[in-house]
Order: sequence, then C-alpha cells, then structure tokens
Amino acid sequence: MKFDFTGTGVALVTPFHADGKIDFASLQKVVDYVITGGIDFLVALGTTGETPALSKHDRMEVTQAILRANAGRRPVVLGMGGNDTAELLDYLQAFDMQGIAGLLSVTPYYNKPSQEGLYQHYKAMLSATDLPILLYNVPSRTACNLKADTTLRLANDFKQIVGVKEASGDMAQIMQLILHRPKGFKILSGDDLLTLPMLSLGAEGVISVIANAYPRQFSSITRAALAGDWDEARRLHFNLLPMMNLIFEEGNPTGVKAAMYAQGLLENELRLPLIASSTNLLDRIKAAHTRL
Repeated sequence: MKFDFTGTGVALVTPFHADGKIDFASLQKVVDYVITGGIDFLVALGTTGETPALSKHDRMEVTQAILRANAGRRPVVLGMGGNDTAELLDYLQAFDMQGIAGLLSVTPYYNKPSQEGLYQHYKAMLSATDLPILLYNVPSRTACNLKADTTLRLANDFKQIVGVKEASGDMAQIMQLILHRPKGFKILSGDDLLTLPMLSLGAEGVISVIANAYPRQFSSITRAALAGDWDEARRLHFNLLPMMNLIFEEGNPTGVKAAMYAQGLLENELRLPLIASSTNLLDRIKAAHTRL
C-alpha cells in the first residue's frame, strides 16, 4: 500500500503474557483499537514495541500478526535499523516485506558514527530494498545525532529516502529541516509533546507513543492542526498534556502500557530489562484517565 507518510502513525506496543510470551490476541485487539480510533498508519518493530528484546523470529511473527490484524486497512511501516550495516543489509534481504509500505530506520546506535558514516550507512541500505525509507533521529537513545545538513544531503541525493522522524527535541534543527528540505520530503514528529509545535512550523505528522492508548484524542490533534484549526488543536493538546507527561515519567513503553492496562487492552507486562510501572504511577494514570 503506497501512502505519503502524512498524519498520525502509531508505534505499536508488543503485548506480553506474564511468562514473557507474546500476547497475539491482545496485539490483534490493539491494532483494531487504534484503527477504529482514527490512526492513519501503523509502525511495527519500533522502540515502543520493545524491539531490542525481540528475537529475529519474534520480529517476523509480530510483523505478520500486525499485517493479519490490519488486513489492508492502513499502511504498515516497518522498523528496520541497526549498528552493523552489513548485518542490516542481510536482514533486509531475508525479511518478508510483502504488505510493507515503507521502512523506518533508526540511526546506528552505540558506535557513534560520523556524519559521513551515517550518510554511507543509509546509502548502503538502498542496495538492499526498493521500499521508501523514513530516517529516524533519536539521539537520546542512540548517542548519535543525524544533523540537519546530513538529513538534507540524503533527502536531495536519494528520492527513495522520503522523510525523517525527528525526535532530537532540537527545534532549531527541526526548523532548518523544514525550511530547506526538498519538495515532498516529510518531517514527522517523534515526540508526542512536540507534535503540535512541529505541525505549526510545517511538519506533516507524527509517529506517536500515546496513540496506542488514546488514538482518537491524539489523532484529532494532528487532524485539526493539518486542517488549520489551531484553536481546536491547542484545546485537544492541552487536554491530553497531563497524560502525555505521565506516560513518559518512567520511560517508554512502561507508561503507555500502564495506560493501556488501565483500559483493559493488555496485560501490564514488559520484557527485561524493562519493567512494569510503579503502583504509584499506575494509580496516577488511572486517575488522569477518568478526566479524559
């Protein structure tokens, strides 16, 4: 399914049972829930899906389960990144990409490549896939910032690189991207809290965490902003703001899973080294939920 990487995407959680096994029934429920809630596209195997704690077999099973549950209703973007370029290329060629609309590829983490190394990493990816690629810049997790000049160089050199999920939190960098990007290159927020400010500057959408738990409320913010209804977008943003703050208090996806557990969408289980929320946070999330 082709689409233009615009609107509200959701970085899907991976539900687990208490024994650590994947809860595929709850995953089906979550996919139905976010689609009914108005989400524009789905993202599988993102950070929120606890992908580092999934084996290669798990990742394939989760992806296929999402595709089956989606049944063609929304475009599906697949998280596909790594810090060993050669291994990533092999993985891209081995993975079944049928039904996948595009790739979300995080910058290599831990080994801290130079900007030229980042450019060559993404250039190499193009040899292993024909799918459109969305860059993913999240230096708080990777210890590596994809600078605006490098993003723009990639955007201008390769039409297959169609946009960037920006989670740097650096609004000056984001403004530089929006101002100088080539026509059609998409800027998506990777930070729920900064989505409305980014949309006001010209970004086209978001890949959200909180939309797992509140798809209707969060997608309505994006929809109102893209339609130019800023009063409504601000009202919706500030209504959801207390919950946005709460769900990131003990990390992601700890908080959003607690909010989903409070709604009966899944068990409140994560895979180590991540753990479930504290009782105190869960109680405050439950209280905040009653006010939405």
